[in-house]
Amino acid sequence: MVRRILASLALCALLSPLALAQTTGERIDLYFSDWHNSKPRTTHGSLEERDIFTHGDPQNPSQKGAVLRFINSYSYATLSPRASTKATKLEGQQEIYFIESGRGTATAAGQTADLFRNIAVLMPANLEFTIKNTGDQPLTMYVISEPTPPAFRPNANMLVRDENTIPITSSDGLWSHIVKTVFVTADGLGTLQSVLTVTLDPLTIGKPHVVDHDDIEEVWTALDGTSLAFVGNQLRRQTPGMSFYHIPDNKTPHTNINHNEDSQVKFLYFGRYHPHQPRP
Repeated sequence: MVRRILASLALCALLSPLALAQTTGERIDLYFSDWHNSKPRTTHGSLEERDIFTHGDPQNPSQKGAVLRFINSYSYATLSPRASTKATKLEGQQEIYFIESGRGTATAAGQTADLFRNIAVLMPANLEFTIKNTGDQPLTMYVISEPTPPAFRPNANMLVRDENTIPITSSDGLWSHIVKTVFVTADGLGTLQSVLTVTLDPLTIGKPHVVDHDDIEEVWTALDGTSLAFVGNQLRRQTPGMSFYHIPDNKTPHTNINHNEDSQVKFLYFGRYHPHQPRP
């Protein structure tokens, strides 16, 4: 453990040229959130949601996690065993569900899809749907709510992807990101440009980087394994359920470090990089 800490400190020293005028110290905690620490609220009739990030000013958050500019909300939701949501129709927004555990179904427009770990669902605007827990354990999921821009044409049906069977898109992005593409604009996203999973092999690190504009929304959530989040001049231990928001100040670098010697770590990532461009 001591060697790992020393190695991390050495890394920070090597990256010191990036540390000019960036967000530092305790302020970095404002951009981290863990759903385990949030109070539950009920949506869709019976879905218990716990906020991860909420609306706010990402340049100067008024409270921890109040950083979202472009999407409506990001939460962790639980549906009790054998429970079902009420029939819901989203207006002016759509939701992306990424199943974390349990078994269930999603039904919309006469289509029913099985839900289990690593299934992703893009539920479009203006489509009535229900989600049902068919098992004896809670059905849990991450929920991204995105607004639909003016003149946007939502999909006519829900779109379901099984991340377990999606091929690897790339394995060397930002040095070492093993990426699976879940949804992109062409699939019917309204505000976001991508929803991905990113895996890191043991003892690897993504390339620390900043973005050269502030018109961005980017979130990293730990799904599997404990890793180190490198943000600004700080390291944070990131456990499953913990998320961090890329600080959009054009100055603060970030990346993920897998310090484990014998196991991968995996993240759910979503990003918005520029205003929505209509699908061709």
